[in-house]
Amino acid sequence: MPSPREVLTPDAFAMLQAVARTGSFASAARSLDLVPSALSYRIRQIEDALDVLLFDRSGRQARITEAGSELLRESIRLLAEIDAVANRVTRIATGWEPMLTLAIDSVIARDPMLELAAKFYALEPPTRLKLRDETLLGTIEALASGEADLAIGAVLDAASLSFIATGIRSRPLGTLPFVYAVAPHHPLATSTGPLGESEMRRHRAVAAADSSRAGPSMTVNLVGGQDVLTVPTMQAKLAAQLHGLGGGFLPEPMARPYIEAGHLVELATERPPPLVTMHCAWRARSAGKPGRALEWWLAQFEHEGTRRALLELHRGR
Repeated sequence: MPSPREVLTPDAFAMLQAVARTGSFASAARSLDLVPSALSYRIRQIEDALDVLLFDRSGRQARITEAGSELLRESIRLLAEIDAVANRVTRIATGWEPMLTLAIDSVIARDPMLELAAKFYALEPPTRLKLRDETLLGTIEALASGEADLAIGAVLDAASLSFIATGIRSRPLGTLPFVYAVAPHHPLATSTGPLGESEMRRHRAVAAADSSRAGPSMTVNLVGGQDVLTVPTMQAKLAAQLHGLGGGFLPEPMARPYIEAGHLVELATERPPPLVTMHCAWRARSAGKPGRALEWWLAQFEHEGTRRALLELHRGR
């Protein structure tokens, strides 16, 4: 007896659809240019392999059973998927990647990123996108380890050199200033004058955890001996500081709307606030140009407006 995998073929699905459409094995056979006995045999093979009855043959017409209706619905879906796969393979042969994975640092504004994704999908590319949330060295590590094709918001400094492999290319997105901020009900909110390290040490800091898994991790702008609440992303750090759970440096464009609304208080510090250059980075092919999907994304970063939006247009602005 044949197995379900052997009998559930595109031709078999076409036969099933023809019988259901015409209500007759004879009419379906004519539409498929087959003799009725051959069609009936093929349908019986499917029924035997699945151990179900697909059509009720007791009357003058072949009435589809509940099991047959379910197989018919699935056959329509599977045939559409086969067509979609064929189209994807054809388009991929023209230079589109099957999948493009983007490692996105948590300092990058999410709405502009999703707007770029929508613009990309408007091209109807065969490339599937995968977006990964990363923080600090985890962003460039995802690229260097081969888990991502494009890193957006990577910090390329001395601490990240261990991840920089031959063949990785980068371009700056812009500089990102940081500000020190606390909630209005935080004890430091009423401080006057720049905060020194001794005063900061007496209060909890909120830190975004480095998402690096294989290599060293980065900690930034913490004072030795300070209590630290560690959260997974910069968005979580912002939320924790809004709740008064600690203080810390936040990307200025991310914090500014909350400072202006009175939900955060910006404080001066004796330590100069960070000013970080953010990059996008990708692996260059050993031969030839980047794939068409990566090429498209890289072209977006050539526009100053796009680069600024990714660094500045956080929710709430």
